Amino acid sequence: MLISMNWIGDFVDLRGLDIPALIQRFTLSTAEVEDIYEMGRDLRGVVAGKILSVENHPDSKKLHLLKVDGGDKVYDVVCGAPNVREGLIVPFVKEGGMVGGQEIGMARLAGYESHGMCCSEKELGISADHSGLMELPEDTPVGRDVTELYGIIDTVFEVDNKSLTNRPDLWGHYGIAREFAALSGRELRPLETVSLEQFQSLEPIDIDVQDKELCYRYSGLKVRNITKKISPVDMRIRLFYCGSRAINLLADLTNYLMLEMGQPMHAFDCAKVDSIRVRRFDSPFTFTTLDGTERRVDENTLMICTKSGGEDIPVAIAGIMGGLDSEIEEDTDSLLLESANFDGASVRKSSTRLGLRTDASMRYEKTLDPEMTVPAIGRFMKLLLDIDPQAQVISRLTDVYVKHYPKVELAFDKAYVDRYTGIEIEDERIMGTLSSLGFEPRQEGDRFTVGVPSWRATKDVTIKADIIEEITRIYGYDNFEIATTMSPLYPRRRSAGAKDDNFVKDILVQTYQLHEVHSYIWQDVKKCRALNIEPEENIRLINAQTPDHEVIRRSMGPTLLSVLGENRAFGAQFGVFEIGRVAEGVRKEDGLVDERKKLGIALFSRTSGEKELYLKLAGIIKSLGRSVKRVELELANCQPEFKWQHPRNTAVIMAEGTALGWICTLVPSVLRSIDRKAAVVCGQLDMDAFASLPEGELSYREPSRFPGIDIDLSVVLPEGMRFVDMEPAWKGAGHLAGVGLIDSFEQAGRRSLTLRFSFSSGEKTLSKEEVQPIVDGIIERLSAVGAVLRS
Repeated sequence: MLISMNWIGDFVDLRGLDIPALIQRFTLSTAEVEDIYEMGRDLRGVVAGKILSVENHPDSKKLHLLKVDGGDKVYDVVCGAPNVREGLIVPFVKEGGMVGGQEIGMARLAGYESHGMCCSEKELGISADHSGLMELPEDTPVGRDVTELYGIIDTVFEVDNKSLTNRPDLWGHYGIAREFAALSGRELRPLETVSLEQFQSLEPIDIDVQDKELCYRYSGLKVRNITKKISPVDMRIRLFYCGSRAINLLADLTNYLMLEMGQPMHAFDCAKVDSIRVRRFDSPFTFTTLDGTERRVDENTLMICTKSGGEDIPVAIAGIMGGLDSEIEEDTDSLLLESANFDGASVRKSSTRLGLRTDASMRYEKTLDPEMTVPAIGRFMKLLLDIDPQAQVISRLTDVYVKHYPKVELAFDKAYVDRYTGIEIEDERIMGTLSSLGFEPRQEGDRFTVGVPSWRATKDVTIKADIIEEITRIYGYDNFEIATTMSPLYPRRRSAGAKDDNFVKDILVQTYQLHEVHSYIWQDVKKCRALNIEPEENIRLINAQTPDHEVIRRSMGPTLLSVLGENRAFGAQFGVFEIGRVAEGVRKEDGLVDERKKLGIALFSRTSGEKELYLKLAGIIKSLGRSVKRVELELANCQPEFKWQHPRNTAVIMAEGTALGWICTLVPSVLRSIDRKAAVVCGQLDMDAFASLPEGELSYREPSRFPGIDIDLSVVLPEGMRFVDMEPAWKGAGHLAGVGLIDSFEQAGRRSLTLRFSFSSGEKTLSKEEVQPIVDGIIERLSAVGAVLRS
């Protein structure tokens, strides 16, 4: 949000103050200032010049030869603006002056010398209009510096919107001015308004708030005989500096009031909107908003309607945007002014569903103060009548006040302040600070009672600690003496699941050099389809930012495969992992989402084959079981759970008869979408189930000091035999230190494994003659179960 210090100066006397230092104090006490812009300071020698004569250029259809009175002398100027005419007063940059950061000197244009430049509003940097020269009023003194005529020189700073989320009172210049008044110790001037009581004898407006849950207050006033169409220059400059554009007087006034008071308003053409109905509809329909877009409005969206022919005709989406059919046009001379207050959550949800976020909706969703609606109308009328005294009010103020926020009053004692702040703050300073911020403090001895103003009571100040924050931030956190607190610190005991998570991450990063990633919990429809993976139905988000992010993911697989595809140029071989959340439908016992914590792993390689990569992932999974839980995880063939998993190369991860997850390769269509020349595998482990596994016995064996002997055996397995089925053949064999899988392949329908048996002794170096009988016994027991040596 952009804030003009000239605008702030309307309400607080800032003369003699160091403005940059004051803005810095605002950052420290109230909200983060992202940047400061010095506006209009790149202008020099720009005066009000009068065009004395206009001649057509003999060799150009667009250029004109002008004589311009600059106040000190007459200048010859070549100009191509379409609206030049004799007697016109325009901003004129004298020779040697500066505009837009560029010095203007004598220039030769189409054979004629030009000793200055007539300017448009865009060239002055006060609007985006460059359709022609800026036309100044006829009574403007010739030769007067334009920066003295209008508020062009200004300091504008940008406030981070996120830091104002809980401060609805700061979404307008007057609320910001209140902060500056408190920080500088200066008085806050009241807003000048028109007393609306003088119109009580007039007829009321037909306003019917039918939806009393979502509309808290609706105030309206009718005005006619509006003769002015263009806003004053200073108003247009302020709107432009604060990120808005000038449209016409009535639209500009509503935007001006929103930026000044933080209260959104809407002006309906009285010829099109004569009465108001605030309601929701029973079924969806289409509605064209002011931006010309046709939008689908559902039954949960609050609408502003007018009664016509016995029907309620929608004219605006409440709190978001008006309709195209009721907009203010060039010939509009009467209006029905809306100043209302709506439920913030409803506005936010409707804005999200429609994909339409406006300046008004951003303010309403912060929970605005309903007490602002009537003062905003009084302020609007003050500005309108100052600009167009001929305007006439033709209705009484009609105010339908549905929901009143309860008045908040908080009590505390001086000891409470001292204890929380840790410093001694004088009673007078406490009272003065709270009064300057609009609170109503009362003191009886050491006891304080504080009435919270309505603009802070909607969501911001609700407990005593909030009052302490108000006192200390204006006092200045940088004024606190730094001291070490005396408080006991206790170690936080981590859960078994958290310890397992950290252990798993350490192993994957340090041992296997995998990269940890972080993703969102929903499945991205566009990314899934880019992988040739059809998104699956699952739990849906009600208020998703986009339809592509509505469905919660059931698996970590597509998410990590997308990461591989997006980073395939990272290297010839790499892997990623994430411990994240998935949703496995709804639990039957309580109807809540069955949310599970999963470890997802995906490996990518252009140098290794698919089989080698698959075995590597299997080894990683088994290593996690041994290292973290000291259990042996087993793999068994299974039917794929998802269509993108390869129907033959998918295995379930088992532990003590419980399925913990899966590993798989990909169907060809998905693999090709990632990289046609690479191998890709992925897996998933249920970390909740993994954490619940009982830990195995911790045992260790001293490594032998003597060399060992490795014996490789290639065996052909009968159909259906697994590695685990062969383990009894070597279990308990003397001097056997370990067994590892070296190779695996199929030939003529039969599967062959190469196993490496490692033998060692803690007492001596073994000879082959000592090991051979042990090996023969293993071969004999393998043959007994059908695994024979490959010939």
